[in-house]
Amino acid sequence: MSDARRLVSSGSPYETAYGYSRAVAVGDTCWVAGTTDAGPDGTSRHPGDAAAQARAAYAIAIAALGEAGFAVDDVVRTRMFVVRAEDAAAVAAVNGELFGQIRPASTLVRVAGLIDPSLLVKVELDARRT
Repeated sequence: MSDARRLVSSGSPYETAYGYSRAVAVGDTCWVAGTTDAGPDGTSRHPGDAAAQARAAYAIAIAALGEAGFAVDDVVRTRMFVVRAEDAAAVAAVNGELFGQIRPASTLVRVAGLIDPSLLVKVELDARRT
């Protein structure tokens, strides 16, 4: 496998404006940037529902992995960021639904807030092919 750097774009205008990619793959490793369920207007597509936001954000992140040539089974680390402490268990449960058989290293952190108040959850993925 080549160690060429591959960038995966979500098509968001923020990627160019702010200098980032949805995902970056180099060789057998892929990193997916912090992902929310934000729609084109920057607000949550599932306002008030942290579990639904987590599912949608993970779906976007997993699609980026696939575009980079990686599979869910390649995930070695997940990071979850929640705004409300009371959402931690629901978001962690979504992580378990998706990755329970894979058992990646995982971190869940409470943060003061995300860029838009309707966003309650952000997730990140790291993957490595073996």
